[in-house]
Amino acid sequence: MVSASHRRPLRKRRTALVWTVAVAAVALLVSLMVALRPGGEPDTVRTATGTATATAPSASPTPHRPATAAKPATASPTARRTPATKAPATTAPVRPSPAATRPSAPRPASGAAPLAGRIKPGTTYDGVATHYDAEDGDGACLYGPSPDLMVAAMNHADYETSQACGAYLLVRAASGASVTVRITNECPLPCAPGQLDLSKEAFAKLAGLSAGRIPITWSLLSPGTSDTVSVRYKTGSSRHWCGIQALGHRNPLARLEVRSGGGWSRLTRTEYNYFLSPDGTGCGGSLRLTDIYGEQLTVDGIAVRPDTVQPTRVQFTRR
Repeated sequence: MVSASHRRPLRKRRTALVWTVAVAAVALLVSLMVALRPGGEPDTVRTATGTATATAPSASPTPHRPATAAKPATASPTARRTPATKAPATTAPVRPSPAATRPSAPRPASGAAPLAGRIKPGTTYDGVATHYDAEDGDGACLYGPSPDLMVAAMNHADYETSQACGAYLLVRAASGASVTVRITNECPLPCAPGQLDLSKEAFAKLAGLSAGRIPITWSLLSPGTSDTVSVRYKTGSSRHWCGIQALGHRNPLARLEVRSGGGWSRLTRTEYNYFLSPDGTGCGGSLRLTDIYGEQLTVDGIAVRPDTVQPTRVQFTRR
């Protein structure tokens, strides 16, 4: 009996020990599970680190973004190229023109003679001179006989539908001799551009007539004169049709206009140096003459008197 009573407490102690160990094991297992579950602290730390690492990449390009943002620096070459493209515009005026490279052919100032045609002031032209018998000095310009035989016929190209008519030219030979002539005629083909057919009297001032053909240079003049411009109506002119001619103008004539209503009507120039009004507009009324420099002269009181030279009181300015 004594031994039986001592076995029971020992079994109870063993059972208690087993439960203690089991509870401790369960507690350890639970703590490990808590430690290792996804919502646990270590994962939170990793996520924070991961977040820090995730923000770091987005922050790390920031130092490189100036390089991308430095692409405005790639725009700077464009800004540098822009002046480069403008450079030709700034340098272009400095480039000498072919004419400017010839000391004998200076160019007139820009806009000096805005209405000039082929023959421009301030320009020296190269050509040849031949000679012809000018007789009384009349020619294709239909100015009529003249006591002054220092005249010339202009080649067809530079005659330019009679725009050369009345122009004064200074002609120089290679010898240094010179003569001033007035254009009263046209030299037809084969006269080449630059060529002048001088009256025998004018040619003799440069060389002997036996030379026949000599190299020359020539340029436009604006001579001093006490004469004034005159006006003449062509044969057959009336109030219904008229041709009008200006004579004695110091500078080449660019336009002739007639008063029409409240303004001016420009007449067409012919090869024979008359300005025509086919329907009679302005015939017998006020006239406006314009030279190649743009200067304008207004003439009143010129009646329709065919074949009559009517002087005025005006003249273009000497240039």
